[in-house]
Amino acid sequence: MKKLLFLLIFFVTTFSFHAQEKSYQDGEWFKFRIHYGWFNASFATLEVKEETFQGKNVYHVVGKGKSTGLLDLFFKVDDTYETYIEETSQLPLKFKRDINEGGHTKNKVIYFDQASNEALVKNLKDNSEKKFSIHHNVQDMMSVFYFLRNKIDPETIQEGDEIMVDLFFDEENYRFKTVFLGRETIKTKFGKMKALKFRPYVQADRIFKEEESLTFWVSDDKNKMPLKIEADLAVGSLDADLEAFKKLKHPFTIEMK
Repeated sequence: MKKLLFLLIFFVTTFSFHAQEKSYQDGEWFKFRIHYGWFNASFATLEVKEETFQGKNVYHVVGKGKSTGLLDLFFKVDDTYETYIEETSQLPLKFKRDINEGGHTKNKVIYFDQASNEALVKNLKDNSEKKFSIHHNVQDMMSVFYFLRNKIDPETIQEGDEIMVDLFFDEENYRFKTVFLGRETIKTKFGKMKALKFRPYVQADRIFKEEESLTFWVSDDKNKMPLKIEADLAVGSLDADLEAFKKLKHPFTIEMK
């Protein structure tokens, strides 16, 4: 059950990208209910705040995940992820990860120097720091979702299109691929909604059963808000569904209740 919040943030060149108005705004907030098999495993939230960081206007995004019910008794999860996204470039300036997953803890901060293609990683647990070379215009594991929400154009995207994004995470550079699988109308807590369906390619390891283990859906509108995730894990399966939201930037449509 590790990295529950990471799965939410994992929603993420060959798309036809066009300049569009932003898909999110100050005050946007999502709440997800995460199921592990038959159990309600945890809740997770994502919130956007407009702030100033290093003299620049940024979107400060905070993601939190907490275990609940029986899982909390046997495997406590208490995760916080934060990213500071520069408004104009849509690139991260700072990323924070403070997690406790069944007693496994990490507390790291990454400062991005996008102009110099360098990242300074500070490990707050042992008070150490180290510099790394990063790819040009790199994203972190949270900022990439908001970056792509602005760039994906529902009017031009075609089934089979691929997204390739440079990420820096856990002191490593990654090339991450996501494939657009097509359109579906899915059932949500709020009614049936039109959705865009994506397949991120993940590493088959002790967490994921295989490379195609993860699928996610976002709303087929200007918000491109996350609606649902399904994951086949090495042990069991995990689902995450949008439970509540507020302050969307654009209107949305429910097909039927």
